[in-house]
Amino acid sequence: MNPVLVVGAGPVGLSAALGLRAHGLPVVLLEADPKDRERPGSRALFVHRETLRLLDGMQPGLAEEITAYGRTWHTRRTLYRGREVYSRTYPPPSGIPPFTSLRQVDTERFLRAACERAGVEFVWDARVTDVRGTATGVRITGEDGRVWTGEYAIAADGARSTLRRSLGIAMEGSRGEGFHVVVDVADIPGAELPLERVFHYEHPGVGGRSVMRVPFTGGFQVDLQCRDDDREEEYGTEEAVRRWLPSVVGDGYAERILWVSTYRFLRKVAASFTDPHRRVLLVGEAAHLFPPFGARGMNSGIADAAAAAHAIAAAEGAVAAGTAEAVAEFAAARREAALFNSAAAGEALDHLRPRRRSVRVRQRAAAALSPVLPWCGSWLEHAPYGPRGGAPVAAGGKY
Repeated sequence: MNPVLVVGAGPVGLSAALGLRAHGLPVVLLEADPKDRERPGSRALFVHRETLRLLDGMQPGLAEEITAYGRTWHTRRTLYRGREVYSRTYPPPSGIPPFTSLRQVDTERFLRAACERAGVEFVWDARVTDVRGTATGVRITGEDGRVWTGEYAIAADGARSTLRRSLGIAMEGSRGEGFHVVVDVADIPGAELPLERVFHYEHPGVGGRSVMRVPFTGGFQVDLQCRDDDREEEYGTEEAVRRWLPSVVGDGYAERILWVSTYRFLRKVAASFTDPHRRVLLVGEAAHLFPPFGARGMNSGIADAAAAAHAIAAAEGAVAAGTAEAVAEFAAARREAALFNSAAAGEALDHLRPRRRSVRVRQRAAAALSPVLPWCGSWLEHAPYGPRGGAPVAAGGKY
């Protein structure tokens, strides 16, 4: 049979290729960047337990490989205006942990090695410009004139997906106000900060802006919530970060900054997760965009990838009782999951960036009452759930 074409070698595309190979299907993975590309920044930090299980089903032992390198913190703390309102330490888990924390570049490294072991064919420097689906297959054209044909294609080419645009599939949703600054910071050897997630509402050291710190292997990520009228040059440049970082994590880290980026809140879902011929399947950020609260993006994208691989295998008869309707069922189920996650992200934003005065009043009241009513601190700690099928996530959406 002709190969399945996967476009995009991020964690979602790599997972899709690995899932297809687990079903015994030939795969050609097309990536616009060169083989020796550099991917700065932590980006997606968290790999949830459900995602680890999916990956382990694609290649046994992969979950253990990833978790052995990643970090699983056992303590989470929440503060409000400098005072702790919630703290809980969990016992070390047995088996697959509830999550592991590592930079996306490291997750991709493990997935790429797994794909190579599984026999995925990589084509680097393959920037695509067009896709055409028919009743019998798919044709993808590259920027340099090369053409690839296959039975199916999986679009894992990110938020600016060329395949989605080529198919004329619209993204539906909203763009929120305000922005966050994300900073990767290297540990100080021998003086590492505690292995815990800390979320601080209205941190007094940064003018009452909320801030979160999350560990990953070799360092930690700081996420600063800016106000709607803040300017990026005042908080989101490396020079600006050097000014405010010591007030959040202490002295000694201003020269250990690895990466600085900003993001805004996009909650968008593709109008369809497949083309009319059911030959091109959209996954990951080609299909949906969420704020990072709840670690919904990469984890839900890998769930998309696993479902897409299964649907294509079913349509090809590689699993029992499969029909061509499997792709339509994939598209409906994963779009429903994306809409669920989009709604949950909206609830999280309302909790963490309250627009309504009533929410801010409830937060202040909960912080004041937390010493005598512990459930008030727990309410401040817990935001809405993470990716559909995942475990509850803590404030800031990181667990």
